[in-house]
Amino acid sequence: MVEDIRVPLTPGGHARLEVELRKWKDERPLVIKAIGEARAHGDLSENAEYHAARERQGILEANVRKLEDVLGRAEIIDPRKFVGPKIKFGATVTLFDEEREGEVVYQIVGDPEADIDTGKISVLAPLGRALIGKEEGDDIEFKTPGGLRHLSITKVEYV
Repeated sequence: MVEDIRVPLTPGGHARLEVELRKWKDERPLVIKAIGEARAHGDLSENAEYHAARERQGILEANVRKLEDVLGRAEIIDPRKFVGPKIKFGATVTLFDEEREGEVVYQIVGDPEADIDTGKISVLAPLGRALIGKEEGDDIEFKTPGGLRHLSITKVEYV
């Protein structure tokens, strides 16, 4: 059952999701107030403000439920406790990208905290799956929508 599946998160990812949940919850009173004010304008069938506020409430509540579910199933894994050459969840990995002739650095994180723009890739992503169990000096290849990619692992850290 999906409800029983643990969600791996780094301590930082867990903290960020808690902050995000708090922001959504803090917005509840504002949305409820906006709905009340829009309702006071009369006919709800043609009241764009009312419909926009109700739509915002739906989005807000969906996000709250999603975050509460993820945080409720979270398994916090601190990568600083890991040692050894093998890449595990939470590792920060430096890769040499032959195609782009440069290095890239990624941390392998839980799916809900993944953000490629900040160098955090999901353990479930093709690259994340390709890295798990490998070590410094290994070459990897994995499929992307753009085709097969080849990278070399130059450094593995647990920070």
